[in-house]
Amino acid sequence: MKTQEFFKVLENNKQKSLLFEYAPNLLVGANYHITEVKHIVVDSVDCGAQTDSWNETIIQLWESPLEKGKTDYMSAYKALAILKKVGEMKAFDLESEVKFEYSNANFHTAQLFVNDFEIHGDNLILKLAIEKTDCKAKEICGIPEKIVEAAEKIVENVESCCSPSLGCC
Repeated sequence: MKTQEFFKVLENNKQKSLLFEYAPNLLVGANYHITEVKHIVVDSVDCGAQTDSWNETIIQLWESPLEKGKTDYMSAYKALAILKKVGEMKAFDLESEVKFEYSNANFHTAQLFVNDFEIHGDNLILKLAIEKTDCKAKEICGIPEKIVEAAEKIVENVESCCSPSLGCC
């Protein structure tokens, strides 16, 4: 989801509580805070020697241990107010992908992208997902794309992207 789309979703649902589903049926606690907003410029080179660059907006969510029993979630209105204040200090690239950085005692720190959102009564639920790593230079490196599904895991049956025998790195 682009940053601009995220802002529109918040704007259209200001009266709703803002919930984040970081894994299927697992929600960030109601004690979360928006603790940091990062305006990231990614400037990369892949294993096929191709360059690329793009911007990302990373919003960090943190669960306060002092508010562990809290049951009322932040409103979309409050989140939008926080983000507008950030935008006054450091302008957003509205075309950048928005991601959420999050972890808890049972979930490793990850940058999660917005896979979808749902409205359930008075709740706006952002469905987050992990983006898997991938070889971006499969064609250049001659990597065949053979994907096998097994036990709900996707397993790539390919030689390593940066294998010395492929000569692409």
